[in-house]
Amino acid sequence: MYVLELAGQNDDALARLEAASCCSAVKPLAPGLATAREVSDRARTLALTHTACRQVGTCEPTVEAARALLERAAPEPDGSASVRARDVRGLAGVSTRRAERALGGVLSELGWAIDLETPARELRVLFSAELCAVGWVAVRTDRAFRARRPTARPFFQPGSMAPMFARAMANIAGARPGARILDPMCGTGGLALEAGLLGASVLGTDVQWKMVRGTRQNLAWGLPAAADWQAVRADVRALPIEDARLTGAVFDAPYGRQSKVIGRLDALIGAALSETARVTDRLVLIADRSWAGVARDRGWTVSAQLERPVHGSLTRFVHLLERGAGEHNRPNG
Repeated sequence: MYVLELAGQNDDALARLEAASCCSAVKPLAPGLATAREVSDRARTLALTHTACRQVGTCEPTVEAARALLERAAPEPDGSASVRARDVRGLAGVSTRRAERALGGVLSELGWAIDLETPARELRVLFSAELCAVGWVAVRTDRAFRARRPTARPFFQPGSMAPMFARAMANIAGARPGARILDPMCGTGGLALEAGLLGASVLGTDVQWKMVRGTRQNLAWGLPAAADWQAVRADVRALPIEDARLTGAVFDAPYGRQSKVIGRLDALIGAALSETARVTDRLVLIADRSWAGVARDRGWTVSAQLERPVHGSLTRFVHLLERGAGEHNRPNG
């Protein structure tokens, strides 16, 4: 069993949905924490998870209980180790420094060499509101998102999606080596960029030549030379793709208060949902409102719909849409 240390403040349901792309049997454990039965090598690509730890056990959220747990369940000494404690979201009110000293002392008494600089293994002690989870770090995720922030790319437009969020969406859409991922409203190419960095072959389309050219600039800048990608001009209502050829699709729908699309937005999104259903069985739709009803009308199963507040005037709705799957709609996780 593994403990997942989730990122963010109010994104647990979304983080678990992303984690399920790389881990099996993901379940909530406590605020900011989840469990998984198995963790694949791709877990290092997760955006909304900090670490995956092989679980030692759980206990009450106190330093004394954590120390007693480790005394009972610590493995035989195997080189050097460090202890890092965290009060997840500040909910437990414990002294993490005291916890590190206490559990480091247990390991030292058992014969472990304590190394705070370059330890062979790291023990995480994760205090949450309801419990403390103790585990050895098995996977630490890549956090180099700042280098790909929208303003650092060759082509930038206001409102571009942050790379951490785009990475999570690409993972949920199924991006991985061997996958083929479409963004049919690619804008500046942020979603396509993250999908490509996950090893997928990516296709970005947009009705505006300006966006197509900008996406080409950003993908050429951010992806390895050997990456397989294309950016072409196309209308989302008539994609230049043969039926059922793609692993997944992901797009950020125009927002009602900002959209310059001629005609009714619901007609455009409805047509886009029909057309993407023609080329793939999995779609992640991001929008400023729920499109669940329209999606069902267009033949999709709403496997998840989650809300993610961005600021006072914007909440993002994340829809995971699938075809040929039994419906298990979870409006808020």
